[in-house]
Amino acid sequence: MSDTRRRARELRDHALAAGEPTAWFERLYAHAGEDPASIPWADLAPNPHLVEWCEREGARGPGRALKVGCGLGDDAEYLSSLGFDVTAFDVAPTAIAHCRARFPSSRVDYRVADLLAPEDLPGEGFDLVVEAYTLQVLPPEVHAEALARVAAWVRPGGRLLLVCRGREPGEACPSLHWPLTRPELQALTSAGLREERFEDYLDDEVPPVRRFRVTFAREPG
Repeated sequence: MSDTRRRARELRDHALAAGEPTAWFERLYAHAGEDPASIPWADLAPNPHLVEWCEREGARGPGRALKVGCGLGDDAEYLSSLGFDVTAFDVAPTAIAHCRARFPSSRVDYRVADLLAPEDLPGEGFDLVVEAYTLQVLPPEVHAEALARVAAWVRPGGRLLLVCRGREPGEACPSLHWPLTRPELQALTSAGLREERFEDYLDDEVPPVRRFRVTFAREPG
């Protein structure tokens, strides 16, 4: 395990022991300072699985899009470049400060909010909701709750793109992540969404990582 991931795991474990599953994100970003290489998932580029999906699906604005767990803002800015009116949130104030500093002329509405704290979150519906890599760093005990909240943002006629590490039920989890299982994703259909496409594949990382990329939709009202 790299020093970067080891440090992230230590912060995560301390937060979990204190019963604060999302508190470690701010500590990680604050500890990183101006060094994005200290953030395990900070590639400073749009997520390639999102880009490939948007190109394949012809995803374009106008419309309202929400980026869940926006990190340093690259996915949110990419969605904005496609013509969407984008709202993006992250639990870490330092991450949001970096977004605003990196993209000073951005049209994205960046907000500090905790996915597990409903009072923090946007209340409106969106035409496109994108969640990539956030749920997989939350413990399985909160996956169903988090998925239900993500589903609630999809307006009638809207879509959800979910990208995450995948595993089989009962399969051991890697050191820093809790990959999702397909049965866990049933929380989204229970919340009124319809699964349009389920993709299960190995990505191009070395070594390859198993990914789920799943498209859901809410029927028009």
